[in-house]
Amino acid sequence: MSTKTAAVLTVALCLTSATGVSGQESMSKGRSVSATATVQAIDTTGRTITLRDSNGQEDKYVVGPEVKRFNELKVGDTVKTTYYESVVLQVRKAGEKPGPTSTDAAVTPGTGALPAATTSVQEKMTVTVKAIDPNLPSVTVTTPDGRTVTRKVENKKNLDGVKVGDLIDITYTRALLASVERAQ
Repeated sequence: MSTKTAAVLTVALCLTSATGVSGQESMSKGRSVSATATVQAIDTTGRTITLRDSNGQEDKYVVGPEVKRFNELKVGDTVKTTYYESVVLQVRKAGEKPGPTSTDAAVTPGTGALPAATTSVQEKMTVTVKAIDPNLPSVTVTTPDGRTVTRKVENKKNLDGVKVGDLIDITYTRALLASVERAQ
């Protein structure tokens, strides 16, 4: 797991706005963002595609060989994407065995007539609460690789029942769904 990911996961703890946690309770927070763009140009030799979003902004993207149906794209196609992100936190009392640290990734091609796919990554780690400052409020944790990270907590109630030495299991999931639609 990268240092950047570990920091993001720790920040996730601080941004979750659920009520306080204790014992085996868990809390989660998720969000999604959708976008639509129209294919403006395709370079099959260089495997690039130019997309224009709903604001008129154009960007060129290099499309890697993992995109198997690139040759089926046409100028004028609409590309719809939805990005999902969620964080689940579970506080466990000191002395319990930490959960495993893992990263799982998957790409699932769509089965429709036009290109589509879902890519997802799920990272799991357990951090140890090293210090709590209820006045700021903030929490300091130690990551599995030994780094110490301190972050401000958005909602002070999230610290209710959390004590130094507690373990926090963090599951961070990201997924991108993309599909192509063709004007009739």
